[in-house]
Amino acid sequence: MYSDYHVHTSFSDDSEYQMENLFNDAIALGFEEICFTDHVDYGIKLDWDEPAKFEYRYGMPMANVDYPKYFKMINELQVKYKDKITIKAGMEFGVQVHTIPLYQDLFKNWNFDFVILSCHQVDDKEFWTQEFQTGRTQQEYQERYYQEILNVITYYKDYSVLGHLDLLKRYDKQGSYPFEKIKPIIEKILKLVIADGKGIEVNTSSYQYGLNDLMPSRDILRLYYELGGTIITIGSDTHKKEHLGGHVEDVKEELKKIGFKYHCTFIELQPIFHEL
Repeated sequence: MYSDYHVHTSFSDDSEYQMENLFNDAIALGFEEICFTDHVDYGIKLDWDEPAKFEYRYGMPMANVDYPKYFKMINELQVKYKDKITIKAGMEFGVQVHTIPLYQDLFKNWNFDFVILSCHQVDDKEFWTQEFQTGRTQQEYQERYYQEILNVITYYKDYSVLGHLDLLKRYDKQGSYPFEKIKPIIEKILKLVIADGKGIEVNTSSYQYGLNDLMPSRDILRLYYELGGTIITIGSDTHKKEHLGGHVEDVKEELKKIGFKYHCTFIELQPIFHEL
């Protein structure tokens, strides 16, 4: 199965990639399936029914997905191109503990095939701007990041996979943080993910950002495998054409080296297993 399960379009506030253009590019690349997973980040972004309050970044409103337009366009593409490629309706939820009720309401109001649960902010402080890391030691912000994820998944269950579990390393100016120091809390996270019947994703943007490991790391993936985890999706986290489907096949080979036999796609929040 050749698929990409983490793609962003102009429905995300950090992308100008038109949905139908992405879709046509996926067909040209030979994809069998694509899942749209545009951003929702309550706490720092507003919904489209609150335009008067928008802040702007790089000339674009800091807004969540325009839900009616988003699902309408996905449905139209599913009908129009049903014989060419399978299209799934997903979303990336950037959940924080204090925003859980908003995501519970959102999840009830729309029909999803797939939901990525990610941690993009803690206490509404962003990683990429260094706002979250500032004033903390590397140990403090690493531990706080993983504790937030554990706290979220303890109470919030409406998701399919954890997205780019060690995302913080992408923005860690102090360099690599020893896995053994965070292994205990990551093990708690993975055990809960497995017990809840959820999964994790491998995010191929690690290649795009020039990281020296996969995302999540090979150490995390080996631990997930040893704990009995089986549900894995692969996504490019693309925001532009040149990254679509990038290194998906490379990641499959890496997963096979660890011992995994399958990767997953989803339909109506249920995993479908495909041989690597």
